[in-house]
Amino acid sequence: MADYDYDLFVIGAGSGGVRAARLTALGGKKVAIAEEHRVGGTCVIRGCVPKKFMVMASDFAHQFHTAEGYGWTVEASFDWPKFIETKDVEIARLSGIYAANLGKAGVELIHGRAVLTDAHTVVIAGKGEDGGDLTVTAERILIATGGRPWMPEELPGIEHAITSEEAFHLPELPKRILIAGGGYIAVEFAGIFAGLGVETTLIYRGPNILRGFDDDVRAHLAGEIEKRGIKVVLGCQHKEIRKTDSGLVNVLENGMELETDVVMFATGRVPHVKSLGLETAGVALNDKGAIQVDTLSKTTADNIWAIGDVTDRMNLTPVAIREAVAFHETVYKGNPQHFDYEAVATAVFSQPPVGTVGLSESEARRTCSGAVDIYSTKFRPMKYAFTGSDERVLMKLVVDASNDRVVGVHIVGPEAPEMIQLAAIAVKAGLTKAQWDATCAVHPTMAEELVTLKVKQNQETSAG
Repeated sequence: MADYDYDLFVIGAGSGGVRAARLTALGGKKVAIAEEHRVGGTCVIRGCVPKKFMVMASDFAHQFHTAEGYGWTVEASFDWPKFIETKDVEIARLSGIYAANLGKAGVELIHGRAVLTDAHTVVIAGKGEDGGDLTVTAERILIATGGRPWMPEELPGIEHAITSEEAFHLPELPKRILIAGGGYIAVEFAGIFAGLGVETTLIYRGPNILRGFDDDVRAHLAGEIEKRGIKVVLGCQHKEIRKTDSGLVNVLENGMELETDVVMFATGRVPHVKSLGLETAGVALNDKGAIQVDTLSKTTADNIWAIGDVTDRMNLTPVAIREAVAFHETVYKGNPQHFDYEAVATAVFSQPPVGTVGLSESEARRTCSGAVDIYSTKFRPMKYAFTGSDERVLMKLVVDASNDRVVGVHIVGPEAPEMIQLAAIAVKAGLTKAQWDATCAVHPTMAEELVTLKVKQNQETSAG
């Protein structure tokens, strides 16, 4: 340690970087962490947390409509500036907690952009005592810089578009918005703006939204979000964006022209590796442009590790945190660990939301050694019985017939993210369909359908 300023230097103070820094500092090591934006990273500052606040705000309109069916008379209006102000105050509070926890653990926090100049040396511009650059050395370095939105820079008029990061700070709520993309970010923001009364169009170049999810989930959700007033245009993408006196004209490749006030691109995120000095430190990228790591998160440089979205393995905040814990156990406690990426539950906070864990039907048919049994149902939630709503919940179990294990669970409907967390325990534990069936139902709930599905899909009639 005498040869270096720090035992560990972490680049990026998101959820993964903060966890690794704190654990290592609490273990008695000298640790510093650098963050070029705000402490908290994508999830806390410009991702999961503020987006969930927006989802909850926008869902009230749907709840007010439901309430009328139960005899309530509801008169309500929405104040966008007030919401943004309150949201920003809460995000600042959460960021402050992250920073305070770093301090309590003994981690030195440096606000600035860190760049590698060799495998052990980092430079932070403008952070020296005399206002010059600060140069420090570290025995080990951890890169946790996350990802950033990707936009098609070659598209004419792209300078008029925004990404999800700017959507959190719009000065006023638009009357019309077009969202380009079909992934979870695009679908979630489409639900947000539609719920707040914005005329919302979602366009995606693929045949259906949520590529990579179970096909029944994709088809079901596409139909359900259209019931919420979102216009979905598939198999199409932009040709150009033209600014006019009255708005932005979206010229699409299918010949359509749509004028909106805001155009938002949610067409993917890429690892944040630009100008980090990775080449000078001997850190290689893989063919997807992410930092190349082994199973223990070590890069091609012997003393440098990387975790989280910058490695593009499984881009979820809880996964980055688990990777941070595994890094600490491996490097500082002599207990080599790697995160198990099998059967990780995830949620899409669309409206209605999605919860999923394990294999999709198509994945199961490719990977399971024998036959695959499918159990599914569609039904109207009890809550909507008074409203005349035609919204439907989808629940689906994917079972490996060779051993009766439930290898996939997929839910679209109210509280799906809450249900999938508990279902994930059963899938991770390898429980069989017989064990699910032996579990007594909680009645009356939506979740009881998960333990009462008895008839295989190819034998049952539609429950919808």
